[in-house]
Amino acid sequence: MGLKWKDWNRSDIIYGIIVPFVVVLVIVGLSSVTWFFSYQSMGFVIGIVSTIEEMLVLVAIPLLLGLVWNRWAGGASGFLMGSIYSIWWAVQYGVFSSRSFLMGGTGFGPTMLGWVLSAILIGYMSGTLNKRSENFRRMIIAGVVSTTLSGIFLFGMFHLSSLNVITGLDGFLITVLTRTATGIVIPIIAKVFMWYGMNVIPQRSY
Repeated sequence: MGLKWKDWNRSDIIYGIIVPFVVVLVIVGLSSVTWFFSYQSMGFVIGIVSTIEEMLVLVAIPLLLGLVWNRWAGGASGFLMGSIYSIWWAVQYGVFSSRSFLMGGTGFGPTMLGWVLSAILIGYMSGTLNKRSENFRRMIIAGVVSTTLSGIFLFGMFHLSSLNVITGLDGFLITVLTRTATGIVIPIIAKVFMWYGMNVIPQRSY
């Protein structure tokens, strides 16, 4: 039997209203102070924020859906998140503007394609390897393998861009290890979701 319209409790208010509002207010606050960090030449802070954004959109969401749902949900969300991130990045930096075209800015095409494909790989591979198993070790293995391999693939795609600046051992470690770290954290979150009943899709949906 479904809940009636009067069946509310404290957790509904906390997690359905308060927490989401706090999260969006924090995001708005971060976006509002970004100009200050840029003005103070605190590039490393901007880099950290940008990396977190990239990990959330391109790695965390496809990986989470791949682990708790299936490979198709993971792959599809990877395509959507990768496309949205690439479009946002292109608009933000005017990659396809006339001025950027004259300067060779369209050389970023392989990088943006890499973002989309790497996100698809993470979602699809994690779902295929885990098969919605609730075994934490299997989830960790699926998360680490899918994120690490997609990071290596993305680093290779960067080198197809004529304007690539992510090179060398430092670039490799930043690209790959940040994804590997996310591949360790997200299975923990996925396991918590499973404890609270998020894993409700029939087992045949692989």
